[in-house]
Amino acid sequence: MFLEAISAGKDIGRVHEIASILVRCGFGDMVRRLGLGHALEQAGKALHWKYAEETASLQPHQRARHALQKLGPTFVKLGQVLATRVDLFPPEWIAEFEMLQDSAPPVPFEALRAQLTEDLGGPPEEIFAEFDTEPLAAASIAQVHLARLHDGTQVVVKIRRPDIKRVVEADLHLMDRLAQIAGKENPETQRFCPAEVVHHFSISLRRELDLAHECRNAVRVMENLGADDHVVIPKVYWQWTGERVNVQEYIDGISGRDVAGFEAAGLDRALIARRGARAVLRMVLVDGFFHADPHPGNVFFLPENRIALIDFGMIGHLSEERRFQVVDLLHGMVERDSSTICEVLLEWSDSLSLPSERLVADICAFLDQYHGLSLGQVRFPDMVRDMMAMLRDHKLMLPADLSMMFKVFLTLDGFCRQVQPDFDLIAEARPFVRNALITRYTPQEIAKRGWHGVSGLIDVLTGLPRDMRRLVRAARKGALRVHINVEELERFGERLDTAVSRLTVGMITAAFIIGTSIILSVTGDTEYLGMSLLAALGFTLAVLGGVWVLFSIWRGRH
Repeated sequence: MFLEAISAGKDIGRVHEIASILVRCGFGDMVRRLGLGHALEQAGKALHWKYAEETASLQPHQRARHALQKLGPTFVKLGQVLATRVDLFPPEWIAEFEMLQDSAPPVPFEALRAQLTEDLGGPPEEIFAEFDTEPLAAASIAQVHLARLHDGTQVVVKIRRPDIKRVVEADLHLMDRLAQIAGKENPETQRFCPAEVVHHFSISLRRELDLAHECRNAVRVMENLGADDHVVIPKVYWQWTGERVNVQEYIDGISGRDVAGFEAAGLDRALIARRGARAVLRMVLVDGFFHADPHPGNVFFLPENRIALIDFGMIGHLSEERRFQVVDLLHGMVERDSSTICEVLLEWSDSLSLPSERLVADICAFLDQYHGLSLGQVRFPDMVRDMMAMLRDHKLMLPADLSMMFKVFLTLDGFCRQVQPDFDLIAEARPFVRNALITRYTPQEIAKRGWHGVSGLIDVLTGLPRDMRRLVRAARKGALRVHINVEELERFGERLDTAVSRLTVGMITAAFIIGTSIILSVTGDTEYLGMSLLAALGFTLAVLGGVWVLFSIWRGRH
């Protein structure tokens, strides 16, 4: 079945590599469930099913990180995206995914020179007053070089690796096929919606391949923050920025990972933590367009207690409707309204079912856990993790944008507590939630939503006659079709086809046995082991058919 999904023979080599790495990391059972082992055997590729000893003593989440690291840059990026899915994976898995480092050996500059000269419109030695051919940093998609403009401004030049787009596209193509098969063939993985996860990941990674897109994100965040002089976004030099290269202002500050440097600079811990948190909260709850990876490596501390954010390749979006739903959830928690929380969670998970009594009871228990506690006594990460554990227990999944939002809040809380140990993210978020509630119910907002509802109703009513005419015309021509998607119907058809095949082989086997019995009563001239050759042939085919039927039944049960 997997061979039918592979459109080109060149995929077989990569499939064999992926399957071998999974087996070595202790995921041989997954390879069997996906049908990769059988498919590769048919393609003439043998797998060694004993996994490496260095991973034998590791936990599954640790082996998963090793496997993603070995599979290459596309899968490392996938692991980093999975680190945002706090609704799908428990904390120990998220912690392992966060350890995946997007690093790679640097490409020699001479291998980049021709591409860079074409993108800049001239040799880098002419475009810049100074250009360092030794990379400042190297990742799987691009590497960064320092340079200086003719006016003395220091900049960073980010250069995409040659041929990386072809490699990524090939892996995404194969990853999409694997996700479809995993969701179809293995019921245990269906709740993780692998095809949907890979779809969102593919969109994100393709955008990240466009280095100009990263700069457009940075400019938009800069415009949204407006007059906030406490947050610095690098300036973009558009005349040298394109799909394969971008040039941005160099940020000379203290890295968010350099705690000792932070102490030596004498910066105000509480003030910096508060400014950073407010900037991110504004991006999420007010603008709905936010930096999706605010970890310490993407943050720099500047003089006068300012903060700089870099690397806007991964961006999160929240629509106005989503922001209203977040406010409803927070309001339901404050008012201890379990029914409102149930409705919001079910709406987020696209569930068509009514809230179960067990879900309502678990939400009430969740609310009671934090009842009577002051804001300073509530730890935001613990509250989010408890809520995500409840979602996983009820097999509810958040949309990708919301899971990313919660992950950003967790990262922000951890980073701010690293700067200021007694930092309280909930207290900082409270004014934003209050303002969102006030703004939501202002006369202008109510009038705007009312007008949108009325205009939508008018569109439906005015389009109704046209739709009715089309429906009647289709019915008259006999072209009216009703599409019914019955869950598991296709799988049932496949099982029925397998059963019919077994029955057919069984009948043929029985016919061989009966025919052989008749032939045995006839004496032939040529005999083998006391039987005529024709009887021996029939007996052999009957045995083979019977063995095949028994093996097919055994394999189907396992």
